[in-house]
Amino acid sequence: MASGYSLKDQLFNLEKTRYLAGLFAAADPGFDAVGFEADVMSRLLQLELKARLHWIAEVLGQHLTGDLTKVAPVLLNALPPPLDPSKSDDDFGDFIFAPLGEFVVARGLPDHLDLSLDLIEALTQRFSMEWAIRPFLNAHPHETLARMQVWTQHSSYHVRRLVSEGTRPRLPWGQGVALELKDPVHLLDQLQADPTRYVTRSVANHLNDIAKKDPELVLACLRRWRAQDGGDAKELDWLMRHACRGLVKSGHAEALSLLGFDPEVRVEVDLCLQSKNVRIGSGLEFSVELISDRECPVLVDYIIHFHRPKGKSSQKVFKIKQAVCSSNMLRIDKVHKLKGDATTFKLVPGLHRLEILVNGKIRAGADFDLLPQ
Repeated sequence: MASGYSLKDQLFNLEKTRYLAGLFAAADPGFDAVGFEADVMSRLLQLELKARLHWIAEVLGQHLTGDLTKVAPVLLNALPPPLDPSKSDDDFGDFIFAPLGEFVVARGLPDHLDLSLDLIEALTQRFSMEWAIRPFLNAHPHETLARMQVWTQHSSYHVRRLVSEGTRPRLPWGQGVALELKDPVHLLDQLQADPTRYVTRSVANHLNDIAKKDPELVLACLRRWRAQDGGDAKELDWLMRHACRGLVKSGHAEALSLLGFDPEVRVEVDLCLQSKNVRIGSGLEFSVELISDRECPVLVDYIIHFHRPKGKSSQKVFKIKQAVCSSNMLRIDKVHKLKGDATTFKLVPGLHRLEILVNGKIRAGADFDLLPQ
């Protein structure tokens, strides 16, 4: 990322505010576009990203007065055409429409559930309403889930994705939902064979969220889907791998077996460190050799146990390779960069440990000293 880049300034700024104001002015000649722009910009640049979203929604509420039934036609007429229906992935939309979802929540949650859901259905085809739908799930769970059941068959993949993404247990930035983990599973059943990766990625992320608390529920879903006829087998394999990524990292035996990796696979593992003294700012160089007396699929990962202040330690799992091992030696060479200027994780000199995982089980390990930069 370039130095000085600001996501909040990229997403919410004068140009975006003016664009939104122009849309509402075109939809309603009485809308004060100049006043809206001035009111938004009076505070916008002082705020962080999420606060900017809420502030734009608040100012819009000051300029669109009246009951939701009165302002809904203006809101709908202000929307640009839906996102390109010919695409099938990575078309999140324009962030400037996120405040419209907040506006609908504020104006429609108490008394206008059906109309609010109609508006969210339209809005999510311009920008994902995954955050805006969650207050409705909390206030009106049965009615909102019933509408989502209808949405699983919607012609727009953005609406279908909202069903999975909006009900995720651990949605980034999203408020928590009071649903039981199993409550949206019948909706995921309708979406797991969706023809668009944008939808199936959301389903996989949803399952990965569930797996942190109820792995068996996730595995039951995946077994059921695999047993069903129809659908794209390769796409389902991708979804299963993505859904089980957290379980695989933790070495969950049933998840690994479901993906075709036997935790008890017979394989010899030899780990060799290039040096047992590694300086911060350089890289940990190592090689892994695997030999088996039979052909077998292997998932090779590694753990680094990091030295932390006051004698504590922490560990992280990293991916290396997915391959087929046989009597011919499988050799993997790796350099793990040990950056001294990382902002998210500070390296601390001291004794560290590297361990090699094969199909979720530790098969080899070696210590190394991390030296100051």
